[in-house]
This record gives sequence, C-alpha cells and structure tokens, in this order.
Amino acid sequence: MYEPAEKLTQAAVLIPIVERSEGLTVLLTKRTAHLHDHAGQISFPGGRVDPGDNGPESTALRETEEEIGLAREHIRLVGQLDTYVTRTGFEISPLVGLVRPPFDLKPDDFEVAEVFEVPLGFILDPASQQRQSRMFQGALRHFYVFPYDNYYIWGATAGMLVNLTEVLRHAD
Repeated sequence: MYEPAEKLTQAAVLIPIVERSEGLTVLLTKRTAHLHDHAGQISFPGGRVDPGDNGPESTALRETEEEIGLAREHIRLVGQLDTYVTRTGFEISPLVGLVRPPFDLKPDDFEVAEVFEVPLGFILDPASQQRQSRMFQGALRHFYVFPYDNYYIWGATAGMLVNLTEVLRHAD
C-alpha cells in the first residue's frame, strides 16, 4: 500500500453483498467519465466523510443512498475490512453489508454510469484474481485486477476485493 505525503481525505465505501436466491453477488458501480476523481472506474458506492457523518458506517450508508438509491433498511452491516490508502490521497474505510432484495435502485446519473452485480463465487475464485504491473511516474507499480465480462475491476476496488477474499477464506 502506498502512503501519499499530503493529508489524507477520509472516505468510506459499502461493499454490498446481495443475497440472491441463485447465490451471493457483489454490487458495483461504474463511475461516470466526467468525474474529477477515478472517472470511469469500477467502484463501490461511497465517498468522502461529511462533517455531519457519525463514523464510517454513517458515511457508507449515506453515500450508498445518494449514489445508487439503495435504502439503508435493506442493508445489514456485518463487518469492516482493512483501511485502504490510495495513491490519490484517500484513506478509505470499507464496510461490508448484506443486502436483502427486493430493492429499487435509483442511480445518480451525474456520478454513476452503471450499476451491476458480480457473483461472489467469481470474486472468491483464485483464478479470477490477477496481479499486473505498469510503469507509473518512473516506478513499477503492482496491482490486482478482476476482469469480469466487459468490466475491468482494478485499483482500490480490486484491492478491497482481495482483502474481502482473504477475510472470507480465513472465516471457514
């Protein structure tokens, strides 16, 4: 993990695990292309901590409602993963929540281009988790990716999914 030199922006995300009759899925969003931070990337619903938020749980639930319209009464928080620090200066608290269908989603079309689900079994399959590297600002950077259908899940989202797989594997 990379520690940026500047002051970190506190943020929280929800890792929504949907309890479908055909199996558990992970709900993800694709960010719109015009956003300032992480434009066009696959992400979890979430964002910056607001002064009125009462901890990361409050932030994750508020942001989930604002971004995709998923009402908090459908979400049961079940845990928190390791804090994730991004190269772009965010310190993210990832909260895991079980989501009970049926629910309606109303994505904020300014922030969210698409909402989709990936089977949890795909995420947990070691073959789905790939390690790649690229040169960035003169240094070789290593990162995880989860290529799924037409989606390329990488960066902080992939890092948090790797953490989720580690936690779930050790829970057995």
